Amino acid sequence: MAMKKNKAFVLVLLGLIIIGCNNSYSNTNKDQLNLIPYPQSVERKPGICNLVQGFVIKGKSENKGYLERMLRDDFGLQRNKKGTGVYLHIDKRLSSNKEAYQLDITASSITITATAENGIFYGIQTLRQLIDDGILPCLKIKDQPAFGFRSYMLDEARYFQGAETVKMLLDEMARLKLNKFHWHLTNDSGWRIEIKKYPLLTEVGSKRDSSQINDNGKKWASELFDGKVHQGFYTQEEIKDIIKYAEERYITIIPEISMPGHASAAVASYPWLGTVAEHITIPTKFGVVSTVFNPADERVISFLHDVLKEVAELFPSNIIHIGGDEVKYDQWKTSKDVADYMAKYNLPTFSDVQVKFTNDISNYIDRELHKKMMGWNEILGKQVHDWSTAESAETDLSHNAIIHFWFGKAEVLQLAINRGYQVVNSHNVFTYLDYTYDLINLQKAYSFNPIPDGLTAGQKSQIIGLGCQMWGEWTPSNKEVEYQTFPRIAAYAEVGWTPNDLKDYSRFRNGLKKLMNNWIEKGYTIPPLRVAEIE
Repeated sequence: MAMKKNKAFVLVLLGLIIIGCNNSYSNTNKDQLNLIPYPQSVERKPGICNLVQGFVIKGKSENKGYLERMLRDDFGLQRNKKGTGVYLHIDKRLSSNKEAYQLDITASSITITATAENGIFYGIQTLRQLIDDGILPCLKIKDQPAFGFRSYMLDEARYFQGAETVKMLLDEMARLKLNKFHWHLTNDSGWRIEIKKYPLLTEVGSKRDSSQINDNGKKWASELFDGKVHQGFYTQEEIKDIIKYAEERYITIIPEISMPGHASAAVASYPWLGTVAEHITIPTKFGVVSTVFNPADERVISFLHDVLKEVAELFPSNIIHIGGDEVKYDQWKTSKDVADYMAKYNLPTFSDVQVKFTNDISNYIDRELHKKMMGWNEILGKQVHDWSTAESAETDLSHNAIIHFWFGKAEVLQLAINRGYQVVNSHNVFTYLDYTYDLINLQKAYSFNPIPDGLTAGQKSQIIGLGCQMWGEWTPSNKEVEYQTFPRIAAYAEVGWTPNDLKDYSRFRNGLKKLMNNWIEKGYTIPPLRVAEIE
C-alpha cells in the first residue's frame, strides 16, 4: 500500500514538473510579460497561481459579475468555493487617478485594488492578458495611464456599419484600456442619428444613391461609382443601448455632429439650412464640397441648437464634438446674408465668420447644455489647407473649446498650446487608420508621441491625450474596418497608456502575437504582421 502511494506521489510530482516546464510562466522564465498596453511598474515574483481548480471572487466591486463571465467565457474557468480567492478592493487612498490600479498575484490569491471601479476594470483586463491555460505568474503591478483621453474614432457618416460592429470595437477598446469612443455620425455623405424634431434628417439624409469606389488606389480621384443605394441610421433607442454597452466597459462615447461645413446630408433634408437657396442631393463622391450651413440665418442656428439639445440629452458625455474642419467659404462669399452678417458684427474675414459661429455654438453648449465643445483644429481660425486662399481669423476662439489637432504644421499645435487650450493630439500623419500600411506602418503608429519636444510642464499638461481615426470613405464593410484597425489600434492603446520613456517596440511586438492570434480566432480580417510592419 505504501509503495502505491509513493508511486502516485511521484506521478503527481512529475506532472507538476512538466506543467512548470511547459508553461510560459515557469519560475525560471524572466522574459517580459505579454501585456498591451504595458504597465508602469511590474515586479516579478517566484511561483505561479493556478486557477484550473476554480476561483471564488470576493469584494463589493460592481465588476464581480464581469470578472466571473470573463474567466468562464474566455478561459473555461469555473467558480469553486474551494478555488483560488480573487479579491476586488476599492481604496481611494491608492491614487488620485480613477483609472489607477494595483494587481497582486501570489500562489494562493489574486488581489486587484483600485481607486475607483474604472481601475478595477482595467486591472481585470491586465489579468485577462496574463492567463495562460489557467496559470498566471506571481507578480505585483502598479499601473495608471499616461493620458486621460485615449480615443478611437469610427466614421459612420460615409458608411453605416451598424451596432454589431460598434459593439465589437467597444469590446476590443476595453481590452486595450481605450476609454473614449469618438462617434462621427454626420457629414456630407450621410446623417446617421435620429433627431426626433427633424425626422427628414434620417428619412432623407441617411440615404444616398451611389458611392464612389476606390479604383486601383485612386481614392478621391476615382471616377468609378457602385450605383447602389447606401442607407442606415441609429434610432435613439439603439443609441441608448450602445451607450449602455460602452458604459459597462468604462468607455465614454463622444458624438460628432459636423458644422458649419460637411453639411450636405442636412441641407439635402432641409434645403433652408443651406447658404444657397437650392435643393441638393447627398453627394455620391467623397471629399470636400462647398455646402455649408448659413450662419446668418436665425432659423439655422435654432435648428443646430435643437439638434445639439437632443444629442446632449442622449449622450452622458461632457463633450460634444462639432467637427469644424475643411470648411469651404465659396457659398459665404456670394451670400448677401453673410455679407450683412459680417458688417453687423465687424468680421473682417470669412475665417472670422467661422470662429464667431463656433463661439456662439460653444457658448450654447457651455451655458445651456452644460458641456464642453470640441472641434478639429480649423476652429482656431488658422488656415491650414493648400486649397484655401482665405486669411486666418483675427477673432479669438472661445477658451472653453477643446482643440482636436489633426492637420497642419507643428506651429498650429503650438498656437493652440500657447493660447491655453486643452488639446487632443490626433496628428493625421501618425494616427489616421484609413491611411495604408505603407503610409503608417505599425512601428510608425507606435512611435507617436502626443507631446512634442520643447514644452514646459504646464504646457505638457494641456495635451490631455490622443485619438486614432477610422475614416470611412474606403471601408464599406466591417471587414475593411477590421483590416485598417487591427493591429494598429494596439499601438495607439500603448501610446495612450504607457509613458513614452517606458515604451519598447520589440516587447510590444512580442506581446502583439498573442493578441493577433485572438483576433484571428474571432474571425477578424487583419493583415499579417509583416504587412502591418511594411516599410
